[in-house]
Amino acid sequence: MNMKDTQVRIGFIGAGNMAQAIGFTLIDKGLIEPSQINVSAPSKRNFKKWDESGVNTMHDNGQLILNSDIIFLAMKPQYIDHALKDLHISADQWTFSKLVVSVIAGFSLETLHEKLRPVLFDYRLIKAIPNTALLVGAGFTAICPDPGATEDDIELITKIMSAGGSYEIVPEHLMHAMSALSGSGIAYLFNVIEALSDGAVKQGIPRSLSYKVAAQTVIGAAQMVLQTGEHPAVLKDNVCSPGGMTICGVHALEQGGLRASLINALEASTHKSMDMNKKK
Repeated sequence: MNMKDTQVRIGFIGAGNMAQAIGFTLIDKGLIEPSQINVSAPSKRNFKKWDESGVNTMHDNGQLILNSDIIFLAMKPQYIDHALKDLHISADQWTFSKLVVSVIAGFSLETLHEKLRPVLFDYRLIKAIPNTALLVGAGFTAICPDPGATEDDIELITKIMSAGGSYEIVPEHLMHAMSALSGSGIAYLFNVIEALSDGAVKQGIPRSLSYKVAAQTVIGAAQMVLQTGEHPAVLKDNVCSPGGMTICGVHALEQGGLRASLINALEASTHKSMDMNKKK
């Protein structure tokens, strides 16, 4: 896909990390020209990198919507109402249907419609929840299209999100859990990397080396799961020699409740996502 040829215009309401991960990935891979991207935010705090890249920056969300074909809602959940309340858009300015893509965690399609219908005249909606690994091209995005989204819409968004990693089309009833697994799960793995590094430092390995080895070990384990197709338990068993050092470490993990803690963390994140939608 090369959006340069179609001259599609992409707008981001919100100029922070997630918008940057998506926008700059498309620019860096040559899929779109910076001039085809519009970004709006209430302040200039996150504009520096956008401005340096030649992207159109502004503070007027209504102007952004009118001048974009695809609008990413990339603000934090608590700011969506403020971002939509004063758009100053009239029906005669609305010349064609817009594709709205929400990357906001927690909100259901129904809740998003409740917020969008009073201010947008004609739009299609897709919910997409990426994680921050998009910043390094290794992200994962759970995508949930609204029934009104077209096949062309879905194809376009999957291609946009796959520029920064992989994706799956997911039914809406799984989106809260998928947000917890992918969106929040990456933070839990940062904790795992930090803890492994702390253990290595305790054993005398320098901190910088311990971070590097711990991170590469997590990458290696993930690649083995993805590339071999083996159950993680089988891959774990292959490393555990009878009476060896690894099985002793696995025993210590079981005593510390690692697996139960991770399961509890996913459950807590899923419930929080559900609560965010209830409070809307």
